[in-house]
Amino acid sequence: MDKAKIDRINQLARKAKAEGLTPEEHAERSMLRNEYLAAVRLNLQAQLDNTYLVDAQGHKRKLQKKKP
Repeated sequence: MDKAKIDRINQLARKAKAEGLTPEEHAERSMLRNEYLAAVRLNLQAQLDNTYLVDAQGHKRKLQKKKP
């Protein structure tokens, strides 16, 4: 997500607190928030995919997904 979109999210948040948003601005804010959350989740997943646990003997193993 680029800086311009993050700045727009922040601008809409400030406007919502100060004076309120129009329905179009609500929709834009919702779309931008969803895009931001998807990017955060994707980055976190990529980071966890490259994380290893090291045991006492020095053996590395990848993190495993938790089973439901």
